[in-house]
Amino acid sequence: MDDRSPHPLRVFHANELVTADPTAGMMRELAFEVPQLWAGKVTTAPGAVSGWHHHDRNQTSLYVVSGILRLEFEGRAEPLDARPGDFVHVPAWTIHRESNPTDEPSIAIIARAGGGIPTVNVDRPPPPHA
Repeated sequence: MDDRSPHPLRVFHANELVTADPTAGMMRELAFEVPQLWAGKVTTAPGAVSGWHHHDRNQTSLYVVSGILRLEFEGRAEPLDARPGDFVHVPAWTIHRESNPTDEPSIAIIARAGGGIPTVNVDRPPPPHA
């Protein structure tokens, strides 16, 4: 099978991104999606807290461009903060949410690999065991 695209290289300009994968409290924009890969950007407004969600069988990588991306996830009581220049790995099926504790927008670049459903919004997970 020949997986080569008739357009082997393409630049996706910022003004071409489209709103995708809605989760309350954050705005995701899709740059492109091909089999096994989803790429885009997420913006979390100042003070916003997203809804709980997971990314199905996708492994997700985020690169924080600006602001602070605070992450909460099942099984951990304390959140983790990612700052500009940090990479975040969210394993497949991990229920989590993002927030922005600052007064500036938080922006991160997303790459998901695995070909699953890009985002599955869910109810809050049970609290971690004490």
